[in-house]
Amino acid sequence: MLKASLMFALVLVLAVQKPAGSLAAEAGAVAVSETDRTAIHAVITRQLEAFRVDDGETAFAQAAPKIRSIFQTVGNFMAMVRGGYPPVYRSRDYDFRGIEVINGTIVQKVLVVGADGAVVLAIYEMERQADGRWLINGCVLVEAQEEAV
Repeated sequence: MLKASLMFALVLVLAVQKPAGSLAAEAGAVAVSETDRTAIHAVITRQLEAFRVDDGETAFAQAAPKIRSIFQTVGNFMAMVRGGYPPVYRSRDYDFRGIEVINGTIVQKVLVVGADGAVVLAIYEMERQADGRWLINGCVLVEAQEEAV
């Protein structure tokens, strides 16, 4: 399980280094509908806004079942985010970038400005639930190759 997660993280890191066109070609050019894009943006926005005001219940509710089962409680989840994802936990600003399909997985890139002004690229793995909702199934932070606007 850990090996698969590390491999996915590596694929995500390598993906952000490639031009969008080449990645789309490798990914089989699966399109993401505008409805799905809007829903994905809404889920990530809800979580980022919840972190800003320490609303752990709302933030945790945006996580996919796998993530909820790993952390078990809102407290555990929030402690992990505070300790491991400071720019996401207290974002000053954020801007949605490309959304792509990598090995059948929807990945949304978000440029995040942390409370300290540092800019990172948050790469969210999204998962569609049986009821059609989108939830966050993981997030990897990488050094941003661009400035925030």
